[in-house]
Amino acid sequence: MNGIQAITAQIIADAQTEADRILAQARARAKECLSAYQEQAYIQSTALLERSERESALREERLSHAAILAARNLRLSTEQEMRERAFAAALKQLSELPDGEYVGLLAGLAAKASSTGREEVILSQKDRARYGKQVVTQANERLGDGHLTLSVQTRPIRGGFILVDGPVEVNCAFEAMVRAQREQLEKPVAEILFQK
Repeated sequence: MNGIQAITAQIIADAQTEADRILAQARARAKECLSAYQEQAYIQSTALLERSERESALREERLSHAAILAARNLRLSTEQEMRERAFAAALKQLSELPDGEYVGLLAGLAAKASSTGREEVILSQKDRARYGKQVVTQANERLGDGHLTLSVQTRPIRGGFILVDGPVEVNCAFEAMVRAQREQLEKPVAEILFQK
């Protein structure tokens, strides 16, 4: 299991625990809502029984549907929030890797993303100062005959880098990579978090 898979597994495990807690709360709240609506429907149907049993049954049904809809909407918003948290946590953990792992990850990604071996590597201001030379050196070593250079430019990214070769840019910023993978990972993450 590589570093990203281990981080992803930990994030998913943490998110699962949090999801279970939030879903338990949501289920309890939904049960309370349903109970309250049913109680309200029962009281109203009893009061209106003289006017029409049919009217009272219709109102109870509407209230039950409203409670079910409210519970469903609450569940869906909770699930969406948990997915957001899982992907935000992934981005945070990638950005907060220990120095050696972080440099190794960036160097490996730069070597893999490089098409000519002569691109400029643009980092965030913080990463450029702390890791820039190490990342470029390690990436060039991985390429073998690489001539990547550290750009004097910086970009406002949380982590990762941007490779530039003339007018061509390859966005390897963590935000962009997580966003690109999100569509493919949404379903498996939801399956793990919510056991669907």
